[in-house]
Amino acid sequence: MATIIIAEDEKIVAKDLENKLKKSGYEILGVVSTGLELLNKVSESAPDLVLMDIKLDGEMDGIETAMKLRDGYGVPVVYLTAYADKLTLTRINETKPGGYVLKPFKLTELRESIEVALGNSSTQ
Repeated sequence: MATIIIAEDEKIVAKDLENKLKKSGYEILGVVSTGLELLNKVSESAPDLVLMDIKLDGEMDGIETAMKLRDGYGVPVVYLTAYADKLTLTRINETKPGGYVLKPFKLTELRESIEVALGNSSTQ
C-alpha cells in the first residue's frame, strides 16, 4: 500500500481528499497546510508520494516546498492546483513533478496520476 502525505491549505478539501484516498486503498500519513510542516512530516515518515497544492499557508508555496523535497528527500510530488498559467507551469516543471492534476478533478484522474508517479519513482 502506497503511503501519501497531503499538503493542502483548505481543510475541507484536504479532509475530503484524505477520505477518498483512504477508500481507494492508500495510507495517508498526514495532512499539512504549510511547507514547513510538510518538510518536517516527510523527514519523520518517509512517504512514497506527496500530493501538493501550490497555494499553501506560511512562507513557502507548494512549488518552493517541492523543490526542497526533491533536493533533500527525492519524494515524488503530484500537484493539485487550480492554477494553470504559463508562469506557474514553468515553475512546476522546474521541480520535475511526478504529475499535475488541475482542480476540480475526478478521483480516477488523481488515482491515475498517483500510480504513474509511483511507477516512475520506483524505476529511477
